[in-house]
Amino acid sequence: LLGKLSFNQVSFAYKDDLLALEGIDFQLEAGKTLAIVGRSGGGKSTLVNLITRFYLPTQGEVRIDDVPINQYKLAFLRASIAMVSQQVVLFNDSIEANIAYGAADVTEAEIIAAAKAANADEFINDFPQAYDTIVGENGAMLSGGQRQRIAIARAILSDARLLILDEATSALDNESEVKVQLALESLMKDRTTIVIAHRLSTIENADHILHLDDGKIVEQGSHDELMLVNGLYSRMVLRDFIDA
Repeated sequence: LLGKLSFNQVSFAYKDDLLALEGIDFQLEAGKTLAIVGRSGGGKSTLVNLITRFYLPTQGEVRIDDVPINQYKLAFLRASIAMVSQQVVLFNDSIEANIAYGAADVTEAEIIAAAKAANADEFINDFPQAYDTIVGENGAMLSGGQRQRIAIARAILSDARLLILDEATSALDNESEVKVQLALESLMKDRTTIVIAHRLSTIENADHILHLDDGKIVEQGSHDELMLVNGLYSRMVLRDFIDA
């Protein structure tokens, strides 16, 4: 996959009479970053779930590289998408095994390179067992920031062309957030990235922004374009980020 993404007049309803998304229409070129913003319940996670084909549109079409996503084999599609979210799934196994999860035929050198790119190698080597350290059930032996960086290393190793970041830094303290953000920037390089974000710098640097409200796109454009409009997005930025 190259990673070009398009939504063509997509609507979706969990129930027959209630649209969670309505008339979503946009195009994102391969390697670019899309930020999705809006209040809770506005449809951000639903939109992402259509990309991963957890749901199919009620109307319209989602395409990757101009091919409707239901024409891809599901296993191939899911392998082409990496997701880093607030809730990281780790297994009661070694750090090395957790980074390598889902990747076939990877070498120790590739695992270490991914960890370095994810800003994780240093804390991993602080453990007496280093990469052989058992992380505990769901990563209980690690801090939130460490778990996130393991998830990012896993995503780097997968080399998926599409990346979804769902509030990936929202639960972290400031120091961890800075380290995770640096790792995310490494991960996002040359990948098509969809970000559900609360961090202003991530949104500002996105190539395109969708502002969703009640399942509809109320504004879209770059950060500078939307700030000039002086509409809902600019008011949200000033209200939510002015003290950040």
